Amino acid sequence: MYCKCNIESEQYEACLVCSGPVGGGEALCSHHILPYSRAWCVGERSAALRALLDQYKFERAKDAYHELAQLLDLSLPVLPEDVVVVPVPTIAPHIRRRGFDHTALVAKELAKRRGLIYQHAIERVTTTSQLGKGKRDRRKQAAQAFACVRPAQPGRYLLIDDIFTTGATVEFAAQALRDAGATEVWLAIVARQPLEK
Repeated sequence: MYCKCNIESEQYEACLVCSGPVGGGEALCSHHILPYSRAWCVGERSAALRALLDQYKFERAKDAYHELAQLLDLSLPVLPEDVVVVPVPTIAPHIRRRGFDHTALVAKELAKRRGLIYQHAIERVTTTSQLGKGKRDRRKQAAQAFACVRPAQPGRYLLIDDIFTTGATVEFAAQALRDAGATEVWLAIVARQPLEK
């Protein structure tokens, strides 16, 4: 089980990419040139947050998307009304196994809470799982994994994903949005997988 109160008190205050110091509640330092320009994260994937995510993803606790969206909502600043919320697409075998697209449910709920537009703008063009892959293999797979469903309207997009491990998935998903015409892409992550020491 998890306690949402324990999760809400864990403000993530490090760069997602390098774990360096950040300020202003964001999770991206100024040392990286990426296709997304801002990032926020609920917390490290440990303790209560890990338990909640694992129940949601692996034990089919579908209703947990409400809590995960609420945690993201609490971690984000006020966003402009024209921001479009987009989930990182889940591979089809995982959707079939769970019976739902876990990232899309969280993204839709967050958009609803914030009164923002939700759009399923990116699709997976590969069906290979990243689970258990090293950094090099993840980058290689992710580089070819995404395409936009249709050209993106110029504007700001908030890309939603559950877990940031190496960053390859969100980097190439964000790049697909940029390549399709998005002016700016921001990132909201539920949990950062702890870095290996």
